[in-house]
Amino acid sequence: MTEPTTLRRLAMGAFAGAMALLLSGCMLMPGKFVSEMVLLKGGTFSYSYEGEIHLLSMSKLAQMGAAADAEFTPESCYDEDYNDRECTDEEIAEQKAAWEEAAAAKQERQAKDAEQMRALFGGIDPSDPASGDELAARMQRQAGFDKVVNKGDGLFEVSFHVKGRLDHDFVFPTFERFPMFGFFVMANARDDGSVRIDAPGFAAQTQANPMAAMMGGMNMAGTPGDGDGGSDMPPMPEMDGVFTIVTDGEILANNTDEGPVADPRGRKLVWKVDRSTTAAPTALIKLN
Repeated sequence: MTEPTTLRRLAMGAFAGAMALLLSGCMLMPGKFVSEMVLLKGGTFSYSYEGEIHLLSMSKLAQMGAAADAEFTPESCYDEDYNDRECTDEEIAEQKAAWEEAAAAKQERQAKDAEQMRALFGGIDPSDPASGDELAARMQRQAGFDKVVNKGDGLFEVSFHVKGRLDHDFVFPTFERFPMFGFFVMANARDDGSVRIDAPGFAAQTQANPMAAMMGGMNMAGTPGDGDGGSDMPPMPEMDGVFTIVTDGEILANNTDEGPVADPRGRKLVWKVDRSTTAAPTALIKLN
């Protein structure tokens, strides 16, 4: 087996895993951003997010899967000492028959995947160049999205602000007609007046953000057949931002490096988020 063949199989395995994640909904990642949650005694809160949201490109991943093994290429044959040798016509014919069988199965699977992807996008065809504008329009009409700009290739520049009473759970982001998936921040209100905040989208680790790990593996595997470290792979979003929680309540627990610091509104917790972040921000705050 040659190195390009190994890379091709690694990439195909990574692609299959990525598609499983994508089709289960793990397809959102932050880019450059600033985000703040304010929690005040009595239960009032506000949340803001200014920056980039990457809706990982379904069309590019689908194209990559279709391009992988797009044409038959014989694999190496070996002698009894595991040295490369020329394949016989019979061996090449056997390889080609196996490749054609796998290609037919892949084509059927991709048709089903495409249908599932349209369902995930609320009926939008992600391979349509106009889909980004349609998605931006959907977000723009949702409460909280003050600005949504489609930058192309699954990248959206957004300005989001919402406030109210935290007598219910809160999740960001959610999109109209989309299944629940890949949230950045979740606040869970408890019966005892405390609130737990988790931000799994603001971490580049397997448990907190499985898509980041999967995409990293795909970039390492490379584009099938190019032997070149993956120049044609969908680019990994550059996560770089700051998440802040401000409260006048009692901070019961948190995983910041520095702990609470003074703020005119009470105290604040600050997390610097980038590709080196290995733990999702989390805090528990008592508001009464």
